[in-house]
Amino acid sequence: MDKVSVTARILFQEPFWFILFERVEDRKLSVCKVVVGEEPKDYEIYDFILRNYCKLRFSPAVATDVKEKKCNPKRMQREVQKQLQKDTIGTKSQIALKLQQEQMKQERKVRKREKNEEKKQLQFELKRQKKKEKHRGR
Repeated sequence: MDKVSVTARILFQEPFWFILFERVEDRKLSVCKVVVGEEPKDYEIYDFILRNYCKLRFSPAVATDVKEKKCNPKRMQREVQKQLQKDTIGTKSQIALKLQQEQMKQERKVRKREKNEEKKQLQFELKRQKKKEKHRGR
């Protein structure tokens, strides 16, 4: 049976607060980073997840190892506290974010190139139209 695990971390990197979503699905990690501005409250995060989770753009998947184990609730609570004390983002998350950044960069390049070609084509058509009007003697 496939298991999907999603974790959300709220982090502060000068000057912004952001939420880092990590999704592990089929032993592959994908990440999404959302900038939220000022420090979010718990209810704001919950509301954001309910409204916008389906719209999030996750990075391409990176292979990872998943360890499944049963955990005592008190131990789990201690581990959560340890993770809250940590200040770093996992390296696999960083790799996934970098892949997403590169993918977005390529998409922007393609869109910009298409836009420039359309602009050049429009300028060419305008020049052609002006030449026709001059030639007709108008």
